[in-house]
Amino acid sequence: QEDGLAIYNSRCSVCHQAAGIGSPGQFPPLSGRVGKIAGSPEGKTYLMHVVLNGLHGALEASDVSYMGYMPPFKSLTDEQLAAVLTYVSSLNTPGTPPIFSADGLKAVRITPKKANEILSEREALDALHPLP
Repeated sequence: QEDGLAIYNSRCSVCHQAAGIGSPGQFPPLSGRVGKIAGSPEGKTYLMHVVLNGLHGALEASDVSYMGYMPPFKSLTDEQLAAVLTYVSSLNTPGTPPIFSADGLKAVRITPKKANEILSEREALDALHPLP
């Protein structure tokens, strides 16, 4: 069993800060947002694409604009990525937070995405399920 908090602290917190609070104008907050995004199948797929392929370009999160760069984390195992996504989904999420599985990551990993494809996917997702 992988430890999502430990992986987050070693790989993600340098940018997204402790407990996913983000860094205003630089790195968006994850707390209270990722669990909501992961509430739909499309949202879960999008989040898996982001951790596997990275994300860069202009985006808006919680009414703040960001121009950032997130590196891909495809060097992590499917189990590690599932654990960290499950951990981040639990941050400030009411009720039962979404769970990510290694099998889900394995299925998504098969088809790499380019940065512009992920930004397009984000726009389509926002139209379907407005992003927090």
